[in-house]
Amino acid sequence: MNKSWKNYDPGSFFDELITPNGKPRVAARPLVNLLQNLSHEELSNCRSAAELAIRDMGISFTIYSEGKNIDRAWPFDIIPRVIKAKEWDKVRLGLAQRSRALNCFIDDIYNKQTILADGIVPPEIVLNSSDYRPQCAGVSPRHGAWAHICGSDLVRDKNGKFYVLEDNLRVPSGVSYMLENREITKRVLPELFENYSILPLDDYPSRLHSTLASLSPQDQGRPCIVVLTPGIYNSAYFEHAFLAQSMGAELVEGNDLFVSDDDYVYMRTVDGPIRVDVVYRRIDDSFLDPEVFRKDSALGVPGIMRAWKAGNVAIANAPGSGVADDKVVYAYVPDMIRYYLKEEPKLASVKTYLCTNEKDRNYVLENLDKLVVKPANESGGYGLMVGPHASKATRAKFAKLIKENPRNYIAQPTLALSTAPTFVDHTVEPRHLDLRPFILHGKDTWVTPGGLTRVALTKGSLVVNSSQGGGSKDTWIVENNK
Repeated sequence: MNKSWKNYDPGSFFDELITPNGKPRVAARPLVNLLQNLSHEELSNCRSAAELAIRDMGISFTIYSEGKNIDRAWPFDIIPRVIKAKEWDKVRLGLAQRSRALNCFIDDIYNKQTILADGIVPPEIVLNSSDYRPQCAGVSPRHGAWAHICGSDLVRDKNGKFYVLEDNLRVPSGVSYMLENREITKRVLPELFENYSILPLDDYPSRLHSTLASLSPQDQGRPCIVVLTPGIYNSAYFEHAFLAQSMGAELVEGNDLFVSDDDYVYMRTVDGPIRVDVVYRRIDDSFLDPEVFRKDSALGVPGIMRAWKAGNVAIANAPGSGVADDKVVYAYVPDMIRYYLKEEPKLASVKTYLCTNEKDRNYVLENLDKLVVKPANESGGYGLMVGPHASKATRAKFAKLIKENPRNYIAQPTLALSTAPTFVDHTVEPRHLDLRPFILHGKDTWVTPGGLTRVALTKGSLVVNSSQGGGSKDTWIVENNK
């Protein structure tokens, strides 16, 4: 046995592959048995092959740092994460339930606002959110679907229980890396797949196309679908191009589209204008339409909101979806499920302290050394503070920020995130991780079998975001071993 596996110790954390007594979990047994027999040199060669494949495939992402855009190869760990299909079924049902409730909530907020009138969610929390768009009032998109693509972040606690950490409903990214992780693993360690029946991921682009097509205002013929990107300097441009190509859709920038006088969206082509039915937009609301939002936006399409409100084009995710992305609103999702669906939540949420609430705020200020503090509308791991790992000066800074703008901050307990064996520094060590599955919501609801597992490559770190130095690994949802 490779010595690094023999000495592997996840401590008090739940480990995805190894039990507390050092044995492989049942679902992971064939995988671990094979990997344990690989030498350091063989594992290093596999990692080198993975890095070469990533360069050859052009898989990259952009870090914004000190005013510079730095392109980096995608950081990938060669040891997959394994989850039993039976266990995943419960998660899948919980995510689908959550997606339905969140879409009911968004549709309600921009129309009748019954959940506010009934006192389930305080009106000021929603109407004062920076992502509430009064310009969307009175619109109800096809199928009542607003957040057509959702990336919900899941974590496991020390007992292995799944929790939803947050929902990403604006322009969630990462799905292309989920798909490429599988391709890389197949390339460099094909023998791992011999003893497993792993649920496939490669139908995601066709599922996404079907979801987008179901939104088309035209019921006849093949709809014209475009992916609207901010351009090559965006951190997720690789993904925009990947998904457009995989779906057979056109990748466009704002100046490739225009809106006619009768409120239809057209794409400029060498053969003349072509009417667009569905826009899968990967730009934020504020840049989407300079007629309605930021006047100085050069990324969006003037008049696209007019076309959308007239029902002549579908936009995924719909403008205004971010109102349910707010981390303060997150605290009310279990209540939304009970209110709209008349069901109990199938997936747990993390205990959340709202700094707008005086009692919660006082608790947070007194316990900053134990809590994770997050701004309400940031993403990518920016602007958060992990209390146990923060300096006294940083905690003092966040106390000041909370007092100045309590609406903008929530706090949660510092969870004992699960770990998984990760090949770093020529040895196998436990690293903390999370999981981002993707939920497609249109005429039907579908959840990816697995998702993007993000790994904190720094020892002891709980921050898994690639923008903050994290990596990722392939995620297997496995049926009974062969």
